[in-house]
Amino acid sequence: MGRFARSWELVKASVAVLRADHRLLVFPLMAGVCTMIVSASFLGPLALGGVLDQFENAQRPWWMAPIMFLFYLVQYFVIFFFNSALVGAARIRLDGGSPSVRDGFRIAASRWTQILGYALIAATVGMILRAIEERAGFIGRWIAALLGVTWTMATFLVVPVLVSGNVGPVDAVKQSAELLKRTWGENLTGNVGIGLVSGLAIVAWVMMSAGLVALATSTQSVAAVIAAVAVGIIGIVTLSLVQSALQGVYAAALHRYAQTGDAGIGFERALLADAFKLKA
Repeated sequence: MGRFARSWELVKASVAVLRADHRLLVFPLMAGVCTMIVSASFLGPLALGGVLDQFENAQRPWWMAPIMFLFYLVQYFVIFFFNSALVGAARIRLDGGSPSVRDGFRIAASRWTQILGYALIAATVGMILRAIEERAGFIGRWIAALLGVTWTMATFLVVPVLVSGNVGPVDAVKQSAELLKRTWGENLTGNVGIGLVSGLAIVAWVMMSAGLVALATSTQSVAAVIAAVAVGIIGIVTLSLVQSALQGVYAAALHRYAQTGDAGIGFERALLADAFKLKA
């Protein structure tokens, strides 16, 4: 229970850091916008050309595979770039500074080649998992899901490693996996805790929004219905942004402690005192 209690305290500390610097929310917001633009630029032309109708067809054109790989590569690069900016800015905050949005982008831009390399690795893994899922049927979907979860956990600290050190993407993956062996409890519980709280908040917001929409519908006012739907969407987007930002702060704090023995401003040293001790 000590491990789980400590992890919950780390999540609360992450919330305090985010509350102290709302600018950190800019990075997941821009990441969301850019990923939608990338999706539209790839999928839009395919949809208009009727190619997507063949996507689930086993006889789909051979050139769909390289296009899908390129799509994965660009999407992952965008996501990792903005995550790197978020983690970089969070590191400055944890060091006691006051980061600007420009600081975050400056840090990410200085690591763009490493980020691209990691995106290449992630895109390759994504294509392999998709191939397993498609070719092995029901069992393949379970195997792909299990491998996907394992990969996500093992690479949780890759972005902080890339941001804080002059290492390549392969070494960053190795370091992240090594840290997972010693911090699996903090890694898993922190992420599950953030996801669970965020998920419950989103469900509660959806239920409230549904009630508002129903109430607005009863008034037979189009403007009221539109306003109620808008409130619901804005709330869900905001909660999703907060979740992404919290995960970035949490990852930055975990990795900072691994490097310096101190998680930074807002985190008590005792919270992570046992997290990185080698297990017997």
